[in-house]
Amino acid sequence: MTTFDAYERELWAGRAEAYEQGFARLSGCTVERLLDAAGVRAGHRVLDVGTGPGPVAAAAARRDAQVSAVDAEPEMAEAAARNVPGADVHVAVLPELPFDDASFDAVVGNFVINHVGEPVTALEELRRVLRPGGRLALTCWTMPGSGVLAIVREAMDEVGVPWPEDVPVSPFMEYGRPEAFGELVGRVLRDVSVEELDWEFEFEPEDWWRTGAMARVGSNGVVLARQDPATIARVKDAYDRILRPCAAGNGTVRVAAHALLAHGVH
Repeated sequence: MTTFDAYERELWAGRAEAYEQGFARLSGCTVERLLDAAGVRAGHRVLDVGTGPGPVAAAAARRDAQVSAVDAEPEMAEAAARNVPGADVHVAVLPELPFDDASFDAVVGNFVINHVGEPVTALEELRRVLRPGGRLALTCWTMPGSGVLAIVREAMDEVGVPWPEDVPVSPFMEYGRPEAFGELVGRVLRDVSVEELDWEFEFEPEDWWRTGAMARVGSNGVVLARQDPATIARVKDAYDRILRPCAAGNGTVRVAAHALLAHGVH
């Protein structure tokens, strides 16, 4: 386990409920595109890696696939098992999966590859459990974060909140561009393609603040939680000001989201 992996385990411990209430709605916007890219259909053996509360596993089950799912955080795995009763759910940390070689027709991971300390090693493990000719599909956020992912960080920068030295930058930062993501996945798969996914995400600013930044979801939330109340209030003022031009007229805002989808064949 790398230093970044250890940080990730601490980061997500106990965050399952807050993640499901907030950020999972954003990451869930790519689920069907992800499954389409992996060619998931009825009867397929599918592995959902980094399942979180299980939105990808649930969508695969609706396609009548045979679904297995893993997450490194036990509470996330519990939520997935509760939300997708028919799925075979395990607690497992990449790059070590509890499955035999060539166990699956398709492997999918929705915004998980950017949360591992050694992306290439993780990809090799995903290929190991994928049958020859099977498809792997992965999403990641464009990096550095932009649009909806950048709002809290932008507000903290505006206030002058420093980034702590003990909060590591993701090793995936260098791969968060289409060409780099494709090159990375192409190290272990053939016929790799990368698509840019852009959409408008609508949310209530107060709910997003409560279930994200103030719930310590993600590194921005970790850094913000360390600040004194006066600084947090200033960041919240900046956050509100940044979102004001994005008002959708019904108490919500619409902000762009930017992600990448890579897929290829074993």
